[in-house]
Amino acid sequence: QVQLVESGGGLVQPGGSLSLSCGASGSIFTINNMGWYRQAPGKERELVASISRSGSTNYTDSVVGRFTISRDDAKNMVYLQMNSLKPDDTAVYYCNALVTRRLMTGFRKSEYWGQGTQVTVSS
Repeated sequence: QVQLVESGGGLVQPGGSLSLSCGASGSIFTINNMGWYRQAPGKERELVASISRSGSTNYTDSVVGRFTISRDDAKNMVYLQMNSLKPDDTAVYYCNALVTRRLMTGFRKSEYWGQGTQVTVSS
């Protein structure tokens, strides 16, 4: 199996910055797309940013110019640098990865989630 563990959440004032990290471990052959999602109270989970294995990135409109996603494949890590944070960014942030595992019967591609980390933007 594969485990994703996030870190870096917390409380920050509006205009501040936070950096999230997520590490993948387990029986990994390769990691394809990686991403960050968030879910605010009473709202559906939404994609914040994603990054492909080739490094192509995608951001939801509300974070463009403020958030930056990156990955380190040597360490099986994905990061989210969040600047100019706003109260509307308050949510639980989840790491997501599409992982290929090599099994006895062949290769299997599966989606995995981290446990979530709380980000609160408030004065």
